[in-house]
Amino acid sequence: MSKLENQILLELKNVNKSFGGVKAVKDLSFEVRSGDIQAIIGPNGAGKTTIFNLITGFYSPDSGEILFSDKKINNKPPNVITELGIARTFQNLELFPSLTVLENVMLGCYVRNKTSVIKASLKLSSVRSEEKKVKEKAREILEFVGLGKYADEPSGELPFGWQRLLEIARALATEPSLLLLDEPASGLNPRETDQLGEHIEKLRSGGLTILLVEHDMSLTMDISDNILVMDYGKKIASGPPRQIQNDPVVLAAYLGEDIDA
Repeated sequence: MSKLENQILLELKNVNKSFGGVKAVKDLSFEVRSGDIQAIIGPNGAGKTTIFNLITGFYSPDSGEILFSDKKINNKPPNVITELGIARTFQNLELFPSLTVLENVMLGCYVRNKTSVIKASLKLSSVRSEEKKVKEKAREILEFVGLGKYADEPSGELPFGWQRLLEIARALATEPSLLLLDEPASGLNPRETDQLGEHIEKLRSGGLTILLVEHDMSLTMDISDNILVMDYGKKIASGPPRQIQNDPVVLAAYLGEDIDA
């Protein structure tokens, strides 16, 4: 492992978030290192998606720090955080079903687009050239996730599992260094879940760092380097999969005594 891969890319320090009288995240500290697949697991209401919303700027922490590449990103809006290199998917698909598969991915590309509204309205040659590059980039990403031949199909007509891949493709179009996947295996059958795991490992092999929230324990244990376990907004354990599988606190609080089965 290179020195770069061993660096801390994302760090949360003593982060707290409450909604009314409910403490969704309590004094949470953890780190994600470059090149890792880091998972967050826990029962419903444990605070997993709240963590994603804090990292990506949809929520602001009540206290604590969130650092990305050693820079504090607390209270920055989602578009700025995306430009810094953090992309995400959602539990519920956020695609535009009336647009084509290609057009959905192109929307992600526009985060890095330098064309102004005025230039776009004038349809200058430089704008047409950039539009061509965006299409080429979007097609390359679709080929990477295995959806290249469906580029011109309406995204709403894709099978559900492929729509999951399309949302990942659109996130990749923003050119992230950290990708947050929020329950990507939700609604997938076992074959689709296996294929998803292969895609996630391929993304990591390509240099991407992954932060994953997932309920499918088989997938999580197979692909993760480290796992953070949450319960009622608090971290109750953290470590590699084998350690988590045998942690008595985790077994009692979440995974159950029959985890080996």
